[in-house]
Amino acid sequence: MDNNNRSGDKFDKTEFENLFNENYESVRNFIYYKTGDIQLAEDISQDVFIKIWERRSEIIPEKVKYLCFTIANNLSLNYLKHLKIVYNFKNAFIERHEFESPEHLLIQKEFDLKLQEVISELPEKQRIVFLMNRIDKLTYNEIADRLGLSVKAIEKRMSQALKELNTKLQVKV
Repeated sequence: MDNNNRSGDKFDKTEFENLFNENYESVRNFIYYKTGDIQLAEDISQDVFIKIWERRSEIIPEKVKYLCFTIANNLSLNYLKHLKIVYNFKNAFIERHEFESPEHLLIQKEFDLKLQEVISELPEKQRIVFLMNRIDKLTYNEIADRLGLSVKAIEKRMSQALKELNTKLQVKV
C-alpha cells in the first residue's frame, strides 16, 4: 500500500522531493547561522522536512517555503534555549599563500577572530540577514521571501548590521 499519495494530500512524493531538493540547502544554512553547528543544522533541517511531510495535507502550496523557514526557526529557538550561541567561521575570502609573512598571518588571524566575535554579537535578526546576504549571496528580495518579511525590513536590518560592524571593526564591510 502506497502511503505517499493519500487522498487529500497537497504534496505527492515527487512534489515533496522537489521541495526538499530546492530548499534543503537554504534551510540548513539558515539554521547553521542561528546555531553555529553544521551537524546540528543538518539534523534540524531533516526534522523540518519530516514535519512538512507529516503535515502535507494541511499545507498551502504557495506558503510552503515560508513554512519551512518558520519551522526551522522554531526548532532552532528550542535548541538555543539550552545552549549559548557560539560561532566558528572560516575565512572564505582570503587565500593563504606561502609567501605571506608570519606577521601578516597573525594580523589576519586576529582580524578573523574579531570579525567572528562581532558577527556573533549582532542581534539575531541582523546576523541572519547579514549572513544570508554575504555568505549565501542572496538578494534582499530573496531574503525577504524566505523570512516572510518586507524588503524594507531586510534593508533596515542589513543597514543596522553594517553600521554595527563598521563601528566595531572600524572598516567598511
